[in-house]
Amino acid sequence: MKELGKEAPKVVRHVVDAEDAGQRIDNFLLRVCKGVPKSHVYRILRSGEVRVNSKRVDQTYRLAEHDEVRIPPIRLAAPGAPAAVPALEFDILYEDEAFLAINKPAGIAVHGGSGVSFGVIESLRRARPQARLLELAHRLDRETSGILLIAKKRSALTALHDAFRDGAMDKRYFALVKGRWLNPVQHIRLALTKYLTESGERRVSVDPDGKTAHSIVELEARWPGYSLLGVRIKTGRTHQIRVHLSASGFPIAGDEKYGDFPLNKALRKEGLPRMFLHAHSLSLNHPLTGERLQIEAALPDDLAGFVRRLDQQHPREFDRAARTQP
Repeated sequence: MKELGKEAPKVVRHVVDAEDAGQRIDNFLLRVCKGVPKSHVYRILRSGEVRVNSKRVDQTYRLAEHDEVRIPPIRLAAPGAPAAVPALEFDILYEDEAFLAINKPAGIAVHGGSGVSFGVIESLRRARPQARLLELAHRLDRETSGILLIAKKRSALTALHDAFRDGAMDKRYFALVKGRWLNPVQHIRLALTKYLTESGERRVSVDPDGKTAHSIVELEARWPGYSLLGVRIKTGRTHQIRVHLSASGFPIAGDEKYGDFPLNKALRKEGLPRMFLHAHSLSLNHPLTGERLQIEAALPDDLAGFVRRLDQQHPREFDRAARTQP
């Protein structure tokens, strides 16, 4: 890949190879044009300054092998100028030549946009400038912690997307909810639809005409007033777990979008600073070798500490782990 020069800006032409084929043009440009604001990348796309095979394309165009991409002159930040995106590494749970799995902390988005200047993927790309490809294989909410997969090869990305779409991955979360959950196992099948609030924020609601969504909930532990749930998602809809549990009468503790707001305020004073939702387990076939992998991410300190606080205040009414011990 020919690097954009540090001297006077000039036109760059790139011929797409097999590794870049299939990638959306906007994602390709964001990777190639390191240091260029995301808003500027989308502006040159909308204006037609970026050409593929001498033709205008929109941001959803997927590159094909042998396409020629014309990138107009772009002035990058001067050497030594402060980076707009910090170079961050994260807790690596698994990594090989195909993909990596990180333990995403709560409070950081997986990517920039919608008022967020940068996220996990931009920071990883900044920290690993030598990486030919780093692409998100799926999403996690900004407030959710836990396992996040990032592809390092185009073939791995495609295989991971297929596995998520076909339900070939076993994704499990821990969620602490308000209320006394009784059923050991419960299937929630409530269709969901997206909408925007008056302020422009994205929200999701239960809608019989929406997209099908299926969550399997297992009771892990229970205290007076709270229940710790294990949730497996069979579909990957936006805010699925949060809306399914809230609609079932059991909002997630600390959820500022679908939760119990007076309770959340009290919980912050009691030591729960954020939403209690954590992606703790992911079982999948390796995208290239087919080997079965099991990836785990323990509860982070803030959530584990709140569980200890509950244990100190009240004995557990139910503990699945204790009941399943021989």
